[in-house]
Amino acid sequence: MTELFSPQTKLNSQSANPRLHSLIRIYFPLSPLTMSEPTLLELQKKLAHFAAERDWEQFHSPKNLAMALIGEAAEIIEHFQWLTEEQSQQLTSEQQQAVAQELADVFIYLLRLSDRLHIDLIAATLAKIQLNEQRYPVQLVKGNARRASEYSQRDP
Repeated sequence: MTELFSPQTKLNSQSANPRLHSLIRIYFPLSPLTMSEPTLLELQKKLAHFAAERDWEQFHSPKNLAMALIGEAAEIIEHFQWLTEEQSQQLTSEQQQAVAQELADVFIYLLRLSDRLHIDLIAATLAKIQLNEQRYPVQLVKGNARRASEYSQRDP
C-alpha cells in the first residue's frame, strides 16, 4: 500500500505528501488544490454523496453513526494493545498506516454524525477549547492530569 501519511507530511499544500494530493485531486477536482486542502464541509458533502449513491442514508441515523464511530475508535486501541509507552511512540511505517486507516474511519463517522445532526464541528471545537481553558487554567493545572472536579482554586 502506498504510504499516504508520514511524520514529514505537513498541513500546507506546498509540502504535503504528493500521493495525498493525488487523491485529493481525484475526490475534489473542483477545489483549488494548489491553494488549500478540502474543508470539513467539502468532506461532509463528499461523504454524503458517497452514502446517497449507495442508498445508505437510511442506515446513517445518529444512533447508528455513533455506534459505528465507537466501534472504529475501539479498533485504534488494537494497534496499541500490549505495546509499551515507548513502542507506542515509535510505530513502524506499516503500523502507522494501519492506525491512519482506523483514524480515517473514526473521522469519517464523526463527519457523517455531525452532518446528520447539523453540528458545526469547527464552532463546537472552538467553544470546547474555550470552555477547557476556563476549566483548566494554566497556573492551576500545569504538569498535572487530574479531572477538573479534582482541582480547587486553592491548589498551587
